[in-house]
Amino acid sequence: MNSMPPDSPPCEEALRIERDGAIVTLVFNRPQALNAINVAMAQALLAALQDIAQDDSVRALVLRGEGRAFMAGGDLLTLQRDPLAGVDALLAPLNQALLLLAKLNAPVIAQVQGAAAGAGLSLMLQADFVLAAEGAQFNLAYINLGASCDVGASWALPRWVGLRRALEIAMLGEALDASQALQMGLINRIVPAAELPDEVQRLAARLAQGPTQALGHMRRLMRASLETDLQAQLQAEWQAFRACAQTHDLRAGIDAFFQKQPARFTGR
Repeated sequence: MNSMPPDSPPCEEALRIERDGAIVTLVFNRPQALNAINVAMAQALLAALQDIAQDDSVRALVLRGEGRAFMAGGDLLTLQRDPLAGVDALLAPLNQALLLLAKLNAPVIAQVQGAAAGAGLSLMLQADFVLAAEGAQFNLAYINLGASCDVGASWALPRWVGLRRALEIAMLGEALDASQALQMGLINRIVPAAELPDEVQRLAARLAQGPTQALGHMRRLMRASLETDLQAQLQAEWQAFRACAQTHDLRAGIDAFFQKQPARFTGR
């Protein structure tokens, strides 16, 4: 995968791609700017997800930031020069990237340390699992700049925390600590900072050993459920289960059940 878009400075790899077997990690790599997302990083994220979407061997995806922060929002220098052009240049690739992310079979984990603010929080909300270090801070922050939200925040935030709480988070623009984020349902776990990378890798390894196609159906069904009536959702579940019934993994799971052994899934 080529993670260096044409307009990136040669010395800066805006998004670094790491692979360990079936686990791919996308590393936001502008630590000097607390990983604030610029056009180069947005384009690199889209390119990476285009590759991942076509690679069935990817069975878990981790998103993390290099250095002290997960991602401290969008790069305001991009907006300072020409706000309208900057918004379009950032959101065109980011929105395409989010649509690809939502369609993946591979479960997505966000590994959060330091700040997850603005676009960083919005992007974090698209993950299936969020593990955060003690001391992490969360702030949607857009309202403090006089802006509405982007990167799918208005879609994801009410789904995780409910509408009334989502409005509070979005309209007050106040920072939340990790304990508050956990209580609200923004994150799954708080982990000591030194243990965070290992804890994320353990979770990623567990998910990567799962029935990848079934996990993909599960994550898409759950997301669709809040905007689908019961009849349509039942039909979607039926079709998803029929698709799983044609996989090697379902047969392996059933055989393992009757043999009283752990199932060994291959993602096929």
